[in-house]
Amino acid sequence: MNKEIEALFEELIEGQKEKVLTCGRTFVPTLTSEDALQPNDYPELENNPHFRYEEGVLEGLQTAQTALRTHLHRNKNKKAI
Repeated sequence: MNKEIEALFEELIEGQKEKVLTCGRTFVPTLTSEDALQPNDYPELENNPHFRYEEGVLEGLQTAQTALRTHLHRNKNKKAI
């Protein structure tokens, strides 16, 4: 079950990364995936609410993934004791 959940998070995160890049390219057509990670280098993205929303969704998914991993790791260690 844990591997299924992890795979789901990976799929959601990769999909959202694509969404962030596509959104960013609406405003900066030459944007690369690496550039999308540093939107403060682009004034067109820095204060763009649509881009920042999509970026926030990505951040939320990554935070949830990290929280889940931490929770599962802690539970695994408790069972080992």
